[in-house]
Parts: sequence; C-alpha cells; structure tokens
Amino acid sequence: MAADEEDPIDDISDLHTFRPQEIADLLEDCLKVCHARGICQVRVIHGKCIGPLKRRTLALLSRMEMVAPFRQALEDGGGWGATPVWLQRRLICFIILS
Repeated sequence: MAADEEDPIDDISDLHTFRPQEIADLLEDCLKVCHARGICQVRVIHGKCIGPLKRRTLALLSRMEMVAPFRQALEDGGGWGATPVWLQRRLICFIILS
C-alpha cells in the first residue's frame, strides 16, 4: 500500500458521516496534521443542515488556537454544507549567534 493510501489526510475533512460527539478528536487531529504539513486552508464538510453536527463543528473550530478565520463556504465550495478554515501560519524562529 502506498503512503498516500495509508495516510489520506489532505485539505478536505469530511465529517458528515460522523455523529457530533465523535468529531472533537477527529477534527483536531486532522487539523494538526494539516498544520504540520503546511496546509493553510482546509475545507470542513459537515452537511447542509443547521443541526447538531454543524453547530458542534463551528463551536470546536472557534476554540482551536491553530484556527484563524473561518466562514460558510461559497456555493462552489459546498455552500451551507462546508466551512473553509484557515490555519495559523507556523512561526519559525531563527537564533543568530554572533
């Protein structure tokens, strides 16, 4: 099996098949991996209803330090069923010794 098949995390996180109580660790882990890989924007798919899954997803995103702004997707990006999330850039510090 190729590495990509073993580790399918990319810039899309599809949560709509999970129950709201199952997504906290899943969402955080996915965003951490994306952040570590330098992926700056992730599309989180939660489904089009304004139900518990969408509310839980938005609540979790609002509390995550690595998450910059997020908003409802435009129609061509999933509309009400998705939320594009921008991740904070990783800061790299260099120490110069003289």
